[in-house]
Amino acid sequence: MTQANVSSTNSQIEEEPLKIGDITLHSRLIVGTGKYKSFEETEQALAESGTEMVTVALRRVDFAAEDHLLNHIDPKKYIILPNTAGCYNADDAVRVARLGREVGNSNLVKLEVLADPDTLLPDPVETLKALKILLWEGFKVMTYTSDDPVMAKRLEDEGSTCVMPAGAPIGSGQGILNANNIRIILERARVPIIVDAGVGTATDVSRAFELGCQAVLLNTGIAGAKDPIRMARAMKHAALAGRNAFLAGRIPKKLYATASSPQMDF
Repeated sequence: MTQANVSSTNSQIEEEPLKIGDITLHSRLIVGTGKYKSFEETEQALAESGTEMVTVALRRVDFAAEDHLLNHIDPKKYIILPNTAGCYNADDAVRVARLGREVGNSNLVKLEVLADPDTLLPDPVETLKALKILLWEGFKVMTYTSDDPVMAKRLEDEGSTCVMPAGAPIGSGQGILNANNIRIILERARVPIIVDAGVGTATDVSRAFELGCQAVLLNTGIAGAKDPIRMARAMKHAALAGRNAFLAGRIPKKLYATASSPQMDF
């Protein structure tokens, strides 16, 4: 392969976009905006992460305040993804999604309906109920779910734009607890699969991409780090490394050694 062909191949890998509905993303890292110490820290972390899509929990934005979160997210620079975090039933989630459509000027929403405030696990019944309503109202829905392959497929079949299985419980930092389930979800999927929740460090991000996930959404892994700005930078590079490793194709694991140099002398 010539140098020109190598450069062309590398360029295609780096520039391969991710399609989510009508949106095209070149960064496959989606970053949340909660738990930062200040709006200024939020701005810096988002910039260092290289993200193009930023998710906002509208229930936690104090629109009555003189200064609020959305004043610090440039809509010319980032795609704002409203989410229904903090909702515990379908009715509340649909109401928040409608508000998000007004704020984000888009039909795209991240649907999150939780079962209880202790586990923060998704409620599959209420999630499915909300999804059906939102799809009927013309939304493009990115649906948060557990790592259950059956539920993930059901959400896709109902019409989810993408399915977002949790790597681990929200904010736990445990990484991907059940890689086998994620693999099954990926094998069956025809829509983008985005690992959402539980990411603790750069290794977790790389692992998600190496499994074949199309993107990763995280918040606490950056915002809760001792140095969020440096961690945001680490997550960006982990996403690039993991995605490129997946596209490159890893060598098979073997029980015995294989010499890397020729076994015969010249």
